[in-house]
Formats: sequence, C-alpha cells, structure tokens
Amino acid sequence: MGKPTGFIEFQRETPKKRPVEERLKDFKEFVLPFTEEQLNHQSARCMNCGVPFCHNGCPLGNVIPEFNDAVYDGNWKEAYDILISTNNFPEFTGRICPAPCESACVLGINQPAVTIEEIEKHIIEIAFDKGFVQPKKPNVYTGKKVAVIGSGPAGLAAATQLNYAGHAVTIFERDDAPGGLLRYGIPDFKLEKSVVDRRIQLMEQEGVVFKCNANVGVNVSINDLLREFNAIVLAGGSTFPRDLNIPGRELNGVYFAMQFLKQNNKRVAGKKPTADENFCIESNMLSHELMATSKNVVIIGGGDTGSDCVGTSNRHKAKSVTQFELLPKPPESRTPYMPWPTYPMVLKTTTSHEEGADRKWAIATKAFLGDENGNLKAIKVVDLEWTITNDGKPARFIEKEGSERDMPCELALLAMGFVHPEHSGLIEELGVELDERGNVKATEKNYQTNIAKIFTAGDMRRGQSLVVWAISEGRECARKVDEFLMGSSILETKDESLLAVI
Repeated sequence: MGKPTGFIEFQRETPKKRPVEERLKDFKEFVLPFTEEQLNHQSARCMNCGVPFCHNGCPLGNVIPEFNDAVYDGNWKEAYDILISTNNFPEFTGRICPAPCESACVLGINQPAVTIEEIEKHIIEIAFDKGFVQPKKPNVYTGKKVAVIGSGPAGLAAATQLNYAGHAVTIFERDDAPGGLLRYGIPDFKLEKSVVDRRIQLMEQEGVVFKCNANVGVNVSINDLLREFNAIVLAGGSTFPRDLNIPGRELNGVYFAMQFLKQNNKRVAGKKPTADENFCIESNMLSHELMATSKNVVIIGGGDTGSDCVGTSNRHKAKSVTQFELLPKPPESRTPYMPWPTYPMVLKTTTSHEEGADRKWAIATKAFLGDENGNLKAIKVVDLEWTITNDGKPARFIEKEGSERDMPCELALLAMGFVHPEHSGLIEELGVELDERGNVKATEKNYQTNIAKIFTAGDMRRGQSLVVWAISEGRECARKVDEFLMGSSILETKDESLLAVI
C-alpha cells in the first residue's frame, strides 16, 4: 500500500457537518467534504492485509484496498475505474449504505475501521468533477429488448448492465419520476435528488429509456409487455408495510412512515403532496398533507426509516420526537456473540438522532387513543422484559407489571419495515410463484421465476434489504438475463470483476 505505517500514524476521522441548528432549517445534505490532507490520511490507514475481509463484507465485492491505494497516490482516474468495475452507483452507496465493509475491515479488530464509505463517496464525486464519468454506450446492439419494472437501485443496476450488454432497455416506473426509494423514500438531507437526477440523465445518454407514470398492470398492459419484450425484470421492491393492528389504528394521526416521507420528498421537490394513489394500503389513502409541526411525534420502529422520520420531524419543528424500539437497547460495541468480521448488532446513533430524539427501547404500543373528533391524542404503552432461554426457542418478552401508561401523541408513524412486494395487480396477473415469505420466487443461481422470460431481483426477490444488496442483485440478475437471451454473457460476475482489478 502507499503507506504501510498509515494505520499506526493516523486515527479514523469522519467529515465535519454543518451545525445542527443550521441544518435543521433546510433539507439539504450537511456532511462536508474531506480536505485533501484528510482524504490522504484516511486512505493511508488501509493496511494491505493478507486477506482483505472488506471484499467479503461488501455484497458488491468492491475492490477496496486497491482503490484506497489509488486515492493515497492521488490517482483519481484509477480509483474511479476500480470502483465502478463492481459498483454502478457509488454516489448512492457512499451516502446511504450502512457500510458492512467497514464491519469486516481487518483494522477493525482492535482499532476503528477505515472510513471506506466516505472514501468511496469522494472518489465518485471527484470523478464527476474531473469529467471521468462519461456515458458508456454498447459497441454492438443485440436486437433484444428488455423491460425493467421498477426504477429503484436494483432496477437501475439491472438496466445499466443490460444496456452495456447491447440490449434495448426500457424502465417502467409507476411514480412521476425515476429512482424508487432513492427519490421518494430517502430524505434529501441524506441524498439530495440532484444526485439521483445526475445518474438518470447519464443512463438516458447511454440509451436507457424511462417511462414514468407507468403502472404495469394498471395503466400499462402486462400482455403488451409480454409480447413486445424478450425478457422482463421485476424490480419493484418490497413495498407492503408491516402494520400495527391495535385499538385506535383507524384514528387520524396514525400513518405509515413511507406516507410521511414520500409526501415530504415531494414537497421538497416543489411538487404538491396529494393523495398517494400508488400506496398499497387503500384504507390509508391520504387526502391531506402530513406535517409534524408543533405535534408530539412518536415513531414506532427503531431502524433507518424511523431515523429518517426523526430527522424530517425535527425539520418540521415538531413539539417532541420519540422513537420506539420493541427490542432491548443494544450494546455499544461488539460482544462475544458478535465476533469480527460479522455485521454487529450494536447501538447505532444516526445524524438524525444527534439532532434530537427521545429513544426508548423494550417498549410496546398497546393502543392509540383519540378525541371525540377521531383525532389521535395519545398512545398507551407498556415496558417489556425480555428473556432468553436455553431451549433453542427465540427470545420472548413479558410486559412489566405496573408500567402501562399514556403518552401524549398527535402523530404516530409506523416504521416497522416491509413484509413483501405488493401482490395485487402485476404479480397476481403474471402468475409468478411466491416463496414462503410472499416474495417473488427465484433462486440466486438464475434469478428466473417460474415463467421463463421473467426474472426478478432486489427486495422483490430477497425481501427488505440494503441498497448495496439491491445493486448487487440487479447486476447479477442482468447477467442471467443476458445468458438467457444470448446463450452466454459478456457481463462479469462479482468474482470476475475482483480478479480483473487485482
């Protein structure tokens, strides 16, 4: 590596951020870039370890030590070429990926891991600034046509790879603009939509066609797609949210987190937030705007979506923001049950939490309480005690006696994850088989459904997961579609990309 003693000389640093009181006034990204010296020092911490476990920790197989070495030497074109050999969208993963590569970093055994995610983001942003990122058009066209349904990270990755292979690719997106959760799920303070637009424009220049407001099975005929295209990739994501069916669920003021976040992203984009005709729970259609201003907000669910609701509610100037988690508070560092290099289930404090939130663990919501007009005014909660047995059964909880109480709340947001893709419409009409969890059934071996020309990738196949897994799935699925259409594929597998660089 460029500096063999770098990991001894330099400590882990993360970029500075705009002050909390300043960034809460807008929805813009607030993480500031590294200085040239900081970037040099952070890349120097990569150790040239004998077996770089970061490769294994990254679902994309990013060639991390090699691009760190190029960054240390200031060779930005080389760093960019290495990075995009495995990752189509480092500007997304560099912002919103939880960085499992850093959990697997060998330096992380006894020191803070290398700042891989931030280095990755800097590589792609510098590459755009220096003009290295140019449309990549295929040399030869095959005459084959592929439809990709869904424009989230899995669909975008599949479309990009299939376009590189020379196929004519059309992406069908039911919303008014492409991007899926990147556009209408992730708040702008984590991922400004100009970053998404920049990538979409590049893909259009490469030849990918986007058709928006195109809801396949509703206003786009499935039969027409089956006749017109040689293959179809289902990449619609896992969008059916987990509900909380307790007394008072019907009250005004109880909503799914994605309703709240999608409305706000539209508002930030200058679009009027209206009834969400694409939301899959018809009983929760919205005819009004959701705002957290001056309200006591309770977010039920302790994951990243819940955290996004925290940051959004604070920017709305909520009266109070509380986030619930059913499980006990996790430890702040690895335990013997979380050995390196596995991904550790430790306490995660996001930038939204830093901005202000009362986090509560081991707590359950018993009921939503309303006033005489049907509006939410409070929630009934109870504390939990978790027990672990030696009989091999899952951990169980009991309610703490005497802990039941009411908490003031005018806006409750359900952020408890997603259970499977929407079955009505597209999936039911196609007749594709589902697995035991309700996802579209297809193996990792070929990503092919029970209908020969229909493939699936991303959360629609594997269930709710990470952006980096979605991109990986899209890439691997594209290779299988290429093989189906051509008999063999010119697209590299993850392992082939790794070996080509090394």
